[in-house]
Amino acid sequence: MKILVLNCGSSSLKYQLVDMDGEKLLAKGLVERIGMAGSHIKHTKVAGKEKFDKDVSFPTHTEAIKFVLDMLVDKKFGVLKNLSELSAAGHRVVHGGEDFTESALVTPKVLEGIRKVTPLAPLHNPANLQGIEAVQKVLPDLPNVVVFDTSFHQTMPATSYLYGIPYEFYKKEKIRRYGFHGTSHKYVSQRCAELLGKPIKELRIITCHLGNGSSITAVKKGKSLDTTMGYSPTAGVIMGTRSGDVDPAVLIQLASLGYDADKINEICNKKSGLLGISGVSSDLRDVEEAAEDNNWRAETAQNMLIYEVKKYIGAYAAAMGGVDAIVFTAGIGENGIAFREKVCKDLEFLGVKFDKNNNKVRGEEVLISKKRSPVKVFVIPTNEELMIARDTQRLVLGSAPAKKAAAKKTTAKRTAKKTAAK
Repeated sequence: MKILVLNCGSSSLKYQLVDMDGEKLLAKGLVERIGMAGSHIKHTKVAGKEKFDKDVSFPTHTEAIKFVLDMLVDKKFGVLKNLSELSAAGHRVVHGGEDFTESALVTPKVLEGIRKVTPLAPLHNPANLQGIEAVQKVLPDLPNVVVFDTSFHQTMPATSYLYGIPYEFYKKEKIRRYGFHGTSHKYVSQRCAELLGKPIKELRIITCHLGNGSSITAVKKGKSLDTTMGYSPTAGVIMGTRSGDVDPAVLIQLASLGYDADKINEICNKKSGLLGISGVSSDLRDVEEAAEDNNWRAETAQNMLIYEVKKYIGAYAAAMGGVDAIVFTAGIGENGIAFREKVCKDLEFLGVKFDKNNNKVRGEEVLISKKRSPVKVFVIPTNEELMIARDTQRLVLGSAPAKKAAAKKTTAKRTAKKTAAK
């Protein structure tokens, strides 16, 4: 079963083609600047390492997806004989609100549900919808599945997701903690359980998705108990350009100084975080380099992130009544050797026995605590695309048409056997 995984942004399209027989990655690529001058596609055929890297005009997502499909069947760069080999498309959707507690097969009702919660993610959901509609236009008979960043966190109890503001704002406006990066947190927590050789329902895991956008999640018995991102992805620890948690009075003060809502939004999401504190960069690597040159602001910025990650690890261990494993993932989590060591320093009281030698890796799946450490610490590269492909396969194979087709095949085989026996 071959599944095309799509992640559509407002002017971009990331894609992977996964063969679920062995979960093999066949091809991947990125289309940038859709609807803009200088649009570009990078396509890689994984097995032969052939690459297509050129400027191509893409006025809309439909043209981009058509081109991607052409690449997949191209004689040199393709991996399919024809498009009939495609079994389904799986789409990342940022926000599912409270209506979508898990992934779903695309139907008119599901599309309407995504549109309904678009005010909660005005920059993301419209682009995600464009990708779905483009695939439906080009391949109308192909099943589509949507996988939501928020759905994994819908298991949070009210004590975790409600804010301490009048309850009416939750009931009428749906203002609450939603959480994001759910697909990543779900994947790495499940993989962590596999590495530990224990049922996930017996474990307490803290997953640290740390990159330009960062979130930390308390996963208890396989379910999200709490997470750092909230009503929006701005909440939690400081990030590349996002502020993280801020006292509401600060925003009120900014408003009193004459900043309107759009400007405050720009400040909190594009000018804050590592960039805002360091004045150097939103990239932790640049910030660390500047800190080594005795740049006080850069040193303070990286120490703030380290401190906040450490603080949430301690808080979530308390919330779960202990912790069995901690996982680092995403850009910083997978590659920040010095960063991981600094976060784990002084966590011995929790049961973490750190191993400096094991930690000297980037982008690899590895245990970075000592084998006898009561609390295991892992680096697990995230694979959101594989998680999307798995959910897509599960839903498509479990759908009524698929079950009907499978039943027909079984009946046909039985009839053939009876005929042969006669």
